[in-house]
Amino acid sequence: MTDRIRVMIVDDQALVRAGFRMVLDAEPDVDVVAELGDGQAALDALPGRDVDVVLMDVRMPRLDGIEATRRIVARGTVDRPAPKVLVLTTFDLDEYVYAALRAGAAGFLLKDAGPSELLAAIRAVHTGDAVVAPGPTRRLLDQFLPLIESPPPDAARSRLDVLTEREHEVLVAVGRGLNNLEIADSFFVAEATVKTHIGRILAKLGLRDRVQMVVLAYETGLVRVGDH
Repeated sequence: MTDRIRVMIVDDQALVRAGFRMVLDAEPDVDVVAELGDGQAALDALPGRDVDVVLMDVRMPRLDGIEATRRIVARGTVDRPAPKVLVLTTFDLDEYVYAALRAGAAGFLLKDAGPSELLAAIRAVHTGDAVVAPGPTRRLLDQFLPLIESPPPDAARSRLDVLTEREHEVLVAVGRGLNNLEIADSFFVAEATVKTHIGRILAKLGLRDRVQMVVLAYETGLVRVGDH
């Protein structure tokens, strides 16, 4: 297989790393290229190493997963994009996940996820989908965004002036957790048209991926907690 997904596992618990590795090693399209115990070790190991996806724990010694994510993403260039980061979390660490998403993480993964969920998440971000699942991402934000201090909606919303009316509508739909097919059906357009709109939104607003679209929709007040 020519297009194997190169994965780095970063977690301070050896048992967790071993569990993930056991699942990933059984897949013909996945290679575990490194296992590290903290964020600093991950940063030190990345130069000169080809990595597509990083499974990143949050709470670790020396350098936590949030700061490590921020630094990994910042290293990316046009010629050598940064690896996609999947944050490993538990339900009681939601506020850290929000910080990691803002730092540039491509999505999140619960530590008690089953093998199929783990593999689906890795393959999704590798192909550029970025969001593990729009619905769960939105529900996660619903839970803890009210506890997080965000920019005033009016100030944050001014950056949306560059969007067309339809792009604005698509951003709202993404923030509400709709996938591309659902958005296409609601607007009576082709799914390819929705993908084009999303690409333009990302480019105009300087966003990395769909996760950041969801976060921005909340921060600007386009989507509020409990919206469906």
